[in-house]
Amino acid sequence: MKFKLRQLEAFHAVAETGSMTKAASRLGVSQPAVSRLLADFSASVGFELFTRSRGGLEPTSDSRYLLAEVRRILDSLDHLDDLRRDLTERTRGHIRIACLPGFATNHLPGVLVRFLNERPGVTVSLEPDRPERILEWIIGEQYDCGITDGFLGHPATHSQDLYIKSACILPTGHPLGEKDEISPNDLATERMIHTRRDSQFFQHLSRAFTECGEEINSLVEVRQFTTACTMVREGLGAAVVSAIDAEAYRSSGIVIRPFQPNIFHRLSILQPASGPSSPVVLDFIDDFVESLQPFLVAKP
Repeated sequence: MKFKLRQLEAFHAVAETGSMTKAASRLGVSQPAVSRLLADFSASVGFELFTRSRGGLEPTSDSRYLLAEVRRILDSLDHLDDLRRDLTERTRGHIRIACLPGFATNHLPGVLVRFLNERPGVTVSLEPDRPERILEWIIGEQYDCGITDGFLGHPATHSQDLYIKSACILPTGHPLGEKDEISPNDLATERMIHTRRDSQFFQHLSRAFTECGEEINSLVEVRQFTTACTMVREGLGAAVVSAIDAEAYRSSGIVIRPFQPNIFHRLSILQPASGPSSPVVLDFIDDFVESLQPFLVAKP
């Protein structure tokens, strides 16, 4: 037994209005068209749908039971159409984001506030963790996108690489704050707070010092740029960090100067390779990349 959606709509409209004429007007079709739809539907179900009374057409006892189910079907279709429209217009959905801990506290919250204010029907799960864990989650399709560094590629992921400027940060009042830019030669005697020695960023920084004939005077080795920023703010030493993290601490009591030669922090945005992301996830990624524009450099 096969029904057509238009038959269900005609049956429901006549039951609601008690009139073929009013039902036809509601559906935007002719009265004969409604009559044909009802006749075909009645033949499919095997019983009469309506009886005539002074008040118009009344559902039969059998069709009253059918009417309740038809209403549920049409309500579900209305809900499905609302959902389709919300997804098309990017106004509903849920985004699962895994990111580096520094982004969870500094740059990303502001991006999400602006993004969600424009999309009140969208919700977000945000989980910070180390790069290895983020990669596992994206491979396992537990998250829609991951913001990480040190990514070397994986066949189960799609990735977009971004290159972030670096900056030298110093405690307030430091003599080097008088300079317009800072070089490895300027930092030769400074106690340095830097990322882990196995990180790509430290390798770039170490090479920059070596090419200038200097060595890094290592004081503290940290995993996150934000840790270095906090220590510099407290006057412990100097650091070269991502310009994004430096900017987040600008008003907290540090001096920020360009570092030359300009080294970069490579950031990767990961997505599962198994299928296309939802439109709202792609919109978030576009907004996030746009927010990074003041800090980006061309691919080295």
